[in-house]
Amino acid sequence: MRPTSLRALSAIANSENMRMRRWDFVAAYLQGNLEHNEVVYCHAPPGYATVGADGRPRVCRIEKPVYGMAQAGRRWQRSLFPWLLEF
Repeated sequence: MRPTSLRALSAIANSENMRMRRWDFVAAYLQGNLEHNEVVYCHAPPGYATVGADGRPRVCRIEKPVYGMAQAGRRWQRSLFPWLLEF
């Protein structure tokens, strides 16, 4: 959900004296950011070469949190909370 959409929905709910109890964020985990010094690698996905020309296994460096990562929820939370405090 875009911040402008959230603000609009909150304003409508407030003007109608409604309470917002639960929010469902689609793809929320993809909105977080890894910390500057945090480096995370994973295995190559199916269909990609898993062994390089030199015989060493290939891995992928993760630049944004993805579903299934242990850090994904915490990273999204750290990006959401400051915004909510300003709101």
